[in-house]
Amino acid sequence: MEPRLQRRVQRYGWDLAADDYETLWQAQLADAQTRMLARVALQPGEHVLDVACGTGLVTLQAARAAGPPGRVIGVDLSGRMVQAAEQRARASALHNVRFDRMDAEQLALADASSDVVLCALGLMYIPEPEQAVREMVRVLRPGGRVGLAVWGERERCGWWPLFSIVDAEVSSEVCPLFFRLGQADTLTGLCADAGLVNVRRERLPGTLQYADGEEACRAAFAGGPVALAWSRFGDAARARACARYLDAIAPWRSGSGYAVPVEFLIVTGCKPS
Repeated sequence: MEPRLQRRVQRYGWDLAADDYETLWQAQLADAQTRMLARVALQPGEHVLDVACGTGLVTLQAARAAGPPGRVIGVDLSGRMVQAAEQRARASALHNVRFDRMDAEQLALADASSDVVLCALGLMYIPEPEQAVREMVRVLRPGGRVGLAVWGERERCGWWPLFSIVDAEVSSEVCPLFFRLGQADTLTGLCADAGLVNVRRERLPGTLQYADGEEACRAAFAGGPVALAWSRFGDAARARACARYLDAIAPWRSGSGYAVPVEFLIVTGCKPS
């Protein structure tokens, strides 16, 4: 898919997914997000940038760690996600954080303006992740740290058939090469090519827990990266897609619920001093 079209698909898709995202994904992604934050070891007073921040799940944790002396900025391509994050920040009475709608591949931020740059489960959706990582390094001060989390090896993520199921119903690919960054040394090599040093990776196994098939399908289709395509499906297409997806995750059904295995990849690195 042409990069400009892919950006539009992601922007409007995540606008549609914003209302359901936290309910369906906050608990599912918590272990990976917590592990990434632990690896970068945020300190009070630091300036932090959270790229592809979504509804601010990681951003607000970073704001608490940085404390009142610190400053945290969350940016996302989706305006609806940014609005939801702003509402969460106000409800949490956090005053050291702000949010902006911004393209990760063209960050409207000054060079060397951040001590830490984070991107949790967002880099896979960016058409040109190499450019996004170069931008992260550009805005990082010398000696600053980067923390990234992506989905891991496709074969270790039981929900991977989702994309082929959706692609069978639409004329163009949705999230092409989604699992590329989780394969082998792809992401660590990308970080090294962007100029980061002391690049380290960790593979973290996990499980997506769903109470029933309806919840599993809502998370897959309505609250995630294929939400725009899903919004255009008719009733028959939705029924076909759900049936195929539930068949794909059937090996991990227990009673009425599902426990789908997944893998996350956590990568950290530093900008040379």
